[in-house]
Amino acid sequence: MEVNGKDDLNVPLLKSSDDFVVDIPQPTNNKERKIRTVKFKIGEIKCASCSTTVESLLQKLDGIENAVVSPLQGLAAINYIPELIKVKKIKEAIEEAGFPVDEFPEQDISVCRLRIKGMACTSCSESIERALQMIDGVKTAVVGLALEEAKVHFDPNLTDTDCIIEAIEDAGFGAELISSENDANKVHLTVEGVNSPEDLTIIRSSLESVVGVTHVEMNLEENKITVAYDPDLNGPRSLINCIKEAGNGSKSYNASLFVAPIRREAEQQQEIRIYRDQFFLSCIFSVPVFVFSMLLPMLPPYGNWLDYKIHNMLTIGILLRWILCTPVQFIIGRRFYVGSYYALRRKSANMDVLVALGTNAAYFYSMYILIKALTSDKFEGQDFFETSAMLISFILLGKYLEVLAKGKTSDALSKLTDLAPDTAHLLTLDNDGNVVSEEEISTQLLQKNDIIKIVPGAKVPVDGIVIDGQSHVNESMITGEAIPIAKGPGDKVIGGTMNENGCLLVKATHVGSETALSQIVQLVEAAQLARAPVQKLADKISRFFVPTVVAAAFLTWLGWFITGQAGVYPEYWIPEATNKFELALQFGISVLVVACPCALGLATPTAVMVATGKGASQGVLIKGGNALEKAHKVKTVVFDKTGTLTVGKPEVVSAVPFSGYSMEEFCDLATAAEVNSEHPLAKAVVEHAKRYRQKIGSHTKHFTEVKDFEVHTGAGISGKVGDATVLVGNKRLMRACKVPIGPEVDDYISKNEQLARTCMLVAIDGKVAGAFAVTDPVKPEAKLVISFLRSMSISSVMVTGDNLATATAIANEVGIDKVFAETDPLGKADKIKELQMKGMAVAMVGDGINDSPALAAADVGMAIGAGTDVAIEAADIVLIKSNLEDVVTAIDLSRKTMSRIRLNYVWALGYNILGMPIAAGILFPFTGIRLPPWLAGACMAASSISVVCSSLLLQSYKKPLHARMP
Repeated sequence: MEVNGKDDLNVPLLKSSDDFVVDIPQPTNNKERKIRTVKFKIGEIKCASCSTTVESLLQKLDGIENAVVSPLQGLAAINYIPELIKVKKIKEAIEEAGFPVDEFPEQDISVCRLRIKGMACTSCSESIERALQMIDGVKTAVVGLALEEAKVHFDPNLTDTDCIIEAIEDAGFGAELISSENDANKVHLTVEGVNSPEDLTIIRSSLESVVGVTHVEMNLEENKITVAYDPDLNGPRSLINCIKEAGNGSKSYNASLFVAPIRREAEQQQEIRIYRDQFFLSCIFSVPVFVFSMLLPMLPPYGNWLDYKIHNMLTIGILLRWILCTPVQFIIGRRFYVGSYYALRRKSANMDVLVALGTNAAYFYSMYILIKALTSDKFEGQDFFETSAMLISFILLGKYLEVLAKGKTSDALSKLTDLAPDTAHLLTLDNDGNVVSEEEISTQLLQKNDIIKIVPGAKVPVDGIVIDGQSHVNESMITGEAIPIAKGPGDKVIGGTMNENGCLLVKATHVGSETALSQIVQLVEAAQLARAPVQKLADKISRFFVPTVVAAAFLTWLGWFITGQAGVYPEYWIPEATNKFELALQFGISVLVVACPCALGLATPTAVMVATGKGASQGVLIKGGNALEKAHKVKTVVFDKTGTLTVGKPEVVSAVPFSGYSMEEFCDLATAAEVNSEHPLAKAVVEHAKRYRQKIGSHTKHFTEVKDFEVHTGAGISGKVGDATVLVGNKRLMRACKVPIGPEVDDYISKNEQLARTCMLVAIDGKVAGAFAVTDPVKPEAKLVISFLRSMSISSVMVTGDNLATATAIANEVGIDKVFAETDPLGKADKIKELQMKGMAVAMVGDGINDSPALAAADVGMAIGAGTDVAIEAADIVLIKSNLEDVVTAIDLSRKTMSRIRLNYVWALGYNILGMPIAAGILFPFTGIRLPPWLAGACMAASSISVVCSSLLLQSYKKPLHARMP
């Protein structure tokens, strides 16, 4: 029951169920203050007086709007204002009154995705995770550095997205809500004509009266309405019409889809522009500084004017370098100060801390030199203003090139997202199926059961079924299959695919977030956000990396300074116009800058992003870095038979009656029993019986209803048809039901099993009445796939519920050596575990509900895309095209990705391992080679760019098996 207004809260709302959740409607008049509901169970409630006591106690608390306690079960539901009182305080107040809270509330968990701005390295993402996990109500939080997103699971009764965003901003980062879990069946509308609360009430009442609407949120300030609805009963177009119809007389309302102003691509372009502009602005100042300090002094007499003394020892050169460097240090480099402040405030350290330390050391030491030169007529010293300016410029260049490259890592996902067209041609039909009208509308306004016209050359807007027309549809964008597929009435079409040459009328079956394209995008986004186990190495290193680098830099400076003061190294080692302190300082700054951990944090996520996106465009959906990493370890692939190695559409090739039964009689009884079964073999029997009846001229469409229908998993079915008890299944079922199998039947079974046919016996009243020989043709690519897996040192195993002879015949045909036949679904999972006990990493490839336990048990579950939803849900990898070649693709892509990640770590750690000793001056005593701080900054930037570019090379990945096929 929908309740509006505070007065209605007095209506009894408690349910007499065992569930402790009590639903209380929230007051709608909450424009100024947010009101939330918390629900839990209270102990020691023995009578109505106890519940009244608790209610009275709660009502006295500041911030409690309403409280209801059931005297029967002690179930409580409390409306409260989170700004005034916390859930913990409510719980403590009840317990202080002598009533224990037996179950602290554990409500439905919501999920939200957020865009994060300002992350520089892995320590930033870890800091955000820690900040989020400290929020009361947040269960889990995962932050993706490369994707620049966060996924947060939280209890909506304890916190909300506003609190989550506020926590991220308090940690020093920008945050913007992308979506929440509940947005799937919500529509956001902009309303015109709303000028008063009365208008809102009219529109709300109108919307709440619509069938399927579950919740309405209104915002008068932004003229925005959010409506939650059941997509099977309603849709956005109907809701917009409802708002328009709510107007009457002088009141006129209009509504349209609310379009979010910022998209990911626009944000990426904006970030690229910011770094580019900052780099060019930095260059305007830092290039002259570099010229005045490095080039002109080496080109006398052109640089002599820089040595002109203005006052005491202060020269024009030092003054110019200070004037030009200061804007770079404090205006353009302000981002590093801000980042450092927030990092240190949350007791962590990141790239910004290293950059700020290095540049400040150079700048303020140079300021010391400038002041000494200004105040002394004898002092001589070398400033490092060019170090500070050039360092910031190189870091900005590195970040600019990095964000430019990182934008390309999600290209595949962007292409998938853009596949769906913006508009669609909606048809209105009369009762006779004639077209009454046609209009072009936004794809977002389409609803289930809409009829859409798709002209040649147009994209299919949503998933649906063809009701009229013939054409060929190119599904390569979704499945990777280049050959257009013929479509006619009854065929399914996928949103985002291209209609080639005919006009189709399509009935929408899945719209919005339910379309295959939307689910693929959601799956890839989730995969890119999930961390691969190999990422843990970088996370562990990053925790102590920056403090270690700072310590190493300090020790480097101290080591060079002390040895210099002690006269350990000769004076001629010190470069001209530099003293021992300055030389030591340069080495320390170089160590600080060259060892930045940015590249380390990007090594895994960028590779996973590119690989999952590339896999999706090739028809292989990989559910996260975990699945991607496990797949490269696979040494054994277990295949289901029916629908996996075989086409999955069995056909009856032989039917023989036994024991004096007529063909018609035994076909009719078998069909009546099998018509309720969803098994492919059952469907083959039913189709054969229909064809047989047509052949003999019988047009009976209705069969006697089966009673006591029972499925015997992995064996067959049984039931009563009329007065007859009918069994349809394999020999195992006959033995279990003690039905004798004569020599004639046994001989028929043996002959067909040798031909890789499955025999289905039909028993009537305890006697075998006949048998069907069913064959399921092997997929044409199966033999090649098994052979190719063997060349990859991967063994293949078949596990099937079919009989041993048929399974062996199929295995011999495709080249599989090991077969487990007559295995039930749980038995398949057990076989997987047996193989794992031998130390093998096992992948399972299946398509049916009966494969779900095995898919879940395997190290890597691979579901054939045409299979059942349950199988796809249980799998780690989904092969959209239902093509076995993609088993090889998935494993090979995993191997290539893991190899690329390892190479990325070489690039990332290589710069640090080689760069830090050189920056610390290990080569200087022997070769005179040292790494100036500005050059160390260039090396640091190069490490991040090289890692991202290395990951981008995965974009050129090609299927290994497809390339070798004739």
